[in-house]
Amino acid sequence: QVQLVESGGGLVQAGDSLRLSCAASGRTSTYFMGWFCQAPGKEREFVAFSSRGGDGTVYTDSVMGRFTIFRDNAKNTVNLQMNSLQPDDTAVFYCAAGSDPLYRGRRYYTGYDYWGQGTQVTVSS
Repeated sequence: QVQLVESGGGLVQAGDSLRLSCAASGRTSTYFMGWFCQAPGKEREFVAFSSRGGDGTVYTDSVMGRFTIFRDNAKNTVNLQMNSLQPDDTAVFYCAAGSDPLYRGRRYYTGYDYWGQGTQVTVSS
């Protein structure tokens, strides 16, 4: 098992940047990692994915070119650099870890086995 703890959320203005961090209690190299977000009244949505080695990434269309997922397996952390934030990005952001060896379900919350508690990101206009 692995425990995940997110940090780095906050209140920012449109156009600002934030870096979210996720610290894992276990070896992150065992898992593919993802970030999801959930806005009030909406379902949890996929944001970004990183393969076990970090050499493969996938993003949802709305964040492509603005967000970057990167990991440091030596430190058991995965981060989400968020630039050019917009009010529509306001949500609770969750870090997740998945174990499927074929990366199945990497875009869906059902494809992940472990979740953090979430960190709030609020972007004002």
